[in-house]
Amino acid sequence: MREWWLLVGLICVPLMAVYLHIPPPALSPALQKWYNSGESFNFKGSNIFYRDSLGAVGSSDVVVLLHGFPTSSYDWNKIWSALNQRFHRVVALDFLGFGFSDKPRGHRYSVFEQASVVEALLAHLGLGGQRVNLLAHDYGDTVALELLYRCVHGTLSLSTLFLTGLFPETHYPRWIQTVLKDVGLLSPVLTRLTNYMMFSRSVGQVFGPYTQPTDEEFWDMWTSLRFNDGNLVMDSVLQFLNQRAKHRDRWVGALTSTLVPLHMIYGPLDPVNPHPDFLLRYKYLVQRSTVTLLDKHVGHYPQLEDPLGFLNAYYGFINSF
Repeated sequence: MREWWLLVGLICVPLMAVYLHIPPPALSPALQKWYNSGESFNFKGSNIFYRDSLGAVGSSDVVVLLHGFPTSSYDWNKIWSALNQRFHRVVALDFLGFGFSDKPRGHRYSVFEQASVVEALLAHLGLGGQRVNLLAHDYGDTVALELLYRCVHGTLSLSTLFLTGLFPETHYPRWIQTVLKDVGLLSPVLTRLTNYMMFSRSVGQVFGPYTQPTDEEFWDMWTSLRFNDGNLVMDSVLQFLNQRAKHRDRWVGALTSTLVPLHMIYGPLDPVNPHPDFLLRYKYLVQRSTVTLLDKHVGHYPQLEDPLGFLNAYYGFINSF
């Protein structure tokens, strides 16, 4: 009898550790360096992580980088130094619920609030009245559209907007994302059961087959997600997918009516915004925008999969003014 209970204990303890994710993963040296280079400011009682770097002398241009789901500002690490050579100021943040920012449980995360976080950061940095360039990806695209709406209606000043994906009608989230946002009471269980293998497999599916992250890069993504138990709020953050559909007219309307210069960069192997449907839809609706189609092997994370091609596209757009 004693041996039977011992066997059950030996099985249950590691299963419980997996369920509770004990212990959390440690930051890699590269991720620790990124964290140490940043600061935080307070937004309505929550700490928001950001990086603010002074770069090119003689330039007054500011670029603000808005990351995607489920990752963080570290998505921009491969192009950070290059951007500093072009812009006077490069700013990136981790949205509330992401990366090194606070991740309150039971919070009603919204795109509107994240846009207000960006505006609050700009005010905190003394950039509230200055025209800024937005460079956005994935989740950050939707936040950028809300900021664009505020720009169209006179509450924000933007110089340019650079996007990577937008429309709910041509957007195909991963299966696990759809499940997590819609299963209600089961979500807390599923978020705890999500592990590194499941995460890396899901994220890897949105990269091209020849541009996959390294094991170290996958681990850094997972570690930033797990920081402050971010895995436990994924279901709440994912409500942005429902918000995209609900507020489509507001955000796509701002996109089609703005006079702010627009550019879209696109990886043709992006399964979230599949080719050619997404690109045709974008060109039809946003006729004022220019577009860069990257190498045929690039997927959903162009700034990580093809940083040089991404930078060339961005510089070509910025330098055209």
